[in-house]
Amino acid sequence: MPSSKEAYKKILIWRYKHISERQFVYILSVLVGFLAGIGTLILKNLTFYFHRILEDGLIKDYHHSLYFIFPIIGLFLVYYIKKYLIKKDIGHGISTTLQSISKKNGIIERYKIYASLITAPITVGFGGSVGLQGPAVSTGAALGSGVAQLFHMNMRTRMLLIGCATAGAMSSMFKAPIAAIIFAVEIFSLDLAFASLVPLLLASVSAVITSYFFLGKDVLFSVQLQDAFEINDLIFYIALAIFTGFSSVYFSKIYFKIINFFKKHNPFKRLVFGGIAIGIMLFLIPPLFGEGYGIINNLLSENASAALKSIHYNIDFDNVWMVIIFLLIIGIFKVIAMTTTFAAGGVGGIFIPTLVMGSSLGNVMAKIINQFGFDVSETNFTLIGMTGLMAGVLHAPLTAIFLIAEITGGYDLFVPLMLVSAVSYAITKYFVSNSIYTIELAERGELITHNKDKNVMMMMKISKIIEKNFIKTHPDMTLGEMLKQAVSKSKRNIFPVVDSDNKFRGIVLLDDIRPMMFNQELYETTTVKDIMKIPPAIIFYDDGTEKVMHKFKESGAWNLPVVKNGVYVGFISKSKLLSVYRNKLIEVTV
Repeated sequence: MPSSKEAYKKILIWRYKHISERQFVYILSVLVGFLAGIGTLILKNLTFYFHRILEDGLIKDYHHSLYFIFPIIGLFLVYYIKKYLIKKDIGHGISTTLQSISKKNGIIERYKIYASLITAPITVGFGGSVGLQGPAVSTGAALGSGVAQLFHMNMRTRMLLIGCATAGAMSSMFKAPIAAIIFAVEIFSLDLAFASLVPLLLASVSAVITSYFFLGKDVLFSVQLQDAFEINDLIFYIALAIFTGFSSVYFSKIYFKIINFFKKHNPFKRLVFGGIAIGIMLFLIPPLFGEGYGIINNLLSENASAALKSIHYNIDFDNVWMVIIFLLIIGIFKVIAMTTTFAAGGVGGIFIPTLVMGSSLGNVMAKIINQFGFDVSETNFTLIGMTGLMAGVLHAPLTAIFLIAEITGGYDLFVPLMLVSAVSYAITKYFVSNSIYTIELAERGELITHNKDKNVMMMMKISKIIEKNFIKTHPDMTLGEMLKQAVSKSKRNIFPVVDSDNKFRGIVLLDDIRPMMFNQELYETTTVKDIMKIPPAIIFYDDGTEKVMHKFKESGAWNLPVVKNGVYVGFISKSKLLSVYRNKLIEVTV
């Protein structure tokens, strides 16, 4: 009986003989969509299970003080699972997936398949104010990368299958297959050509069918449009666009400030301080518990009292101004609660909290407008408020437009959707150049964009193109010693000069010493430090490829030294750099 390795080898050989590359990619895209759909279903069901036991059961049956206790318990559980079970960094879903694409050629560690499946439901189910979309993408992307590696697919196909998994996770979560494809293209900067569009379609459809098969027609957002767009309401939609734009700036800025504040402390201190902070927030503002789908659905059905029913104060919610105040509080504090959950070590995503904040603020604006004698649709403003926050915070305006259009089952609101999305995105982009997903990658020059040349340069690793077959010299070496110990033994025409600690001091060019090579009178009187020179540019080990290219262009040099913390490492030649670039370009685009 053949071993598993032999059987696996036979399967690969049979595939190469009988299935074309394109057909096999189509098959894998369906498989990846199905797996991403299953992963998303597991996340949702586990989270719902915890939520039903804790909030719908214990908190309601016993005491609202458990709003303070359960989030802390959840964060401690996640902390010890990550420390003693997983023992590796999980990261934040979409950001870590983008980094794997840009710096690891689409290779994602296998533990990320199950890491988020374990920790995200505990974080959210126990009250952490984050979403599940990021963990769903992380799980799906790891599955997509794993499938690509299993069948020895090239780098370009690995990246495509990661995009398929992202589309699958989004499609399964929201049952919005078109928006899912656009999300994958916008966030992961995929090339929307026929070769990639068909796999994305297949993966998205495969995932949504999987969701329908297991969950039926149940959807996260249940809404039926009652009021069409009225041109007379245009001025109010413009105001909403500006409001959501600046709210998106607030969301992003607060996120960065809180994350940077917590970075100053060790993980356990972050856990304790963050856990207590999120517990206090949830005790005072119970609607912040978990993801917040209940808030969104109740606001969409114009039932604000139900959205606020978990608040245990003696408040008259028949007073519309009290409803407005508490919805504003939810909108303001949702991002604070979300970021604190992350900072304390929780695992989740920002997508759903963005929708919660957008729905609250959109509903607030509609209520305020109506209090002044006008009549606008609260449902429509709730939906379009979600669009504005998505477009601004996520820097994904097209996803925002098509997601809301799909979940409402029509395009009656297409004009205000486009208007609010465009204005909100433009305002946020002016103040916050990169989204929460991409800010750290952009600062390190590792962000994938639609610019193929930049993407290729970013994927190249400087460490792989450094040449080290240069013979080092020392400043105090005489010319005679240099000729005997370096020049006579080297095939290169450039010699690095380093001190006793291997610190880089300069270079000596063969052309510079050629006129004195045969003048023996100079052998003992001339030293290396007399003839060395400073190179026209120095490449630092952490420089990105684009910066290295720029240094070669500006200096006109053919070889440049590489230095790490002042220590000489080697040289990079323009010819090797261009050769590696050309090979990587072929690998990515063909």
